[in-house]
Amino acid sequence: MFPLSVIILAGGQSRRMGTDKAFLTVGGRPLIQRMMERVRDLADEVIIVANDPEPYRRFGVRIVGDLVKGAGALGGLQAGLSAAMHEWAFAFACDMPFLNLALLHHMVSLAPGYEAVVPRLGGTAEPLHALYHKRCLAPIARSLAAGRFQMISFLAEVRVRYVEEVEIAPFDPQRLSFFNANTPEEWQEALRLLGTSMEGPPRDGGRPVL
Repeated sequence: MFPLSVIILAGGQSRRMGTDKAFLTVGGRPLIQRMMERVRDLADEVIIVANDPEPYRRFGVRIVGDLVKGAGALGGLQAGLSAAMHEWAFAFACDMPFLNLALLHHMVSLAPGYEAVVPRLGGTAEPLHALYHKRCLAPIARSLAAGRFQMISFLAEVRVRYVEEVEIAPFDPQRLSFFNANTPEEWQEALRLLGTSMEGPPRDGGRPVL
């Protein structure tokens, strides 16, 4: 496997959740910390992209801010990919509690010959759980300069390996990798799936664990 960086996009304002999603707790630890531990064997560099770096300094990883202010997740991807020390990076949102290492390793195995590896569910791309090469930076910059801030806006300019549901199913039959906890109700559902309470220790019991 080639060297890989990890980019965690934590710059959102969490309006629907009402609190910073990255610091929701599982087993007494922030969600973002558990996610970093989850990908520790996948990459030797973790970068957090955040508008306010101070709350994240405790984690001892690189923190970068947007190069283009107000550009949303695509601006965060640009900032993280620009800062990454490796050519390839896995980028994901900070509110995805069910990262699946087997699926991620499979995605990495598909990367040679492409500039992006992006899952697709029901024909819809999942760009906040995807691999990107630094060759994506120029197309991203062009999209931002043109005011196109959608995460998928630059994909037509690069070679993309889409990972379809039939490929995802053997690794993640419930598609939990793509579960986003955007609201209090979704977070409670995530905790139910994890088999834990807001502050209690996680239990396995056959359920997905972080």
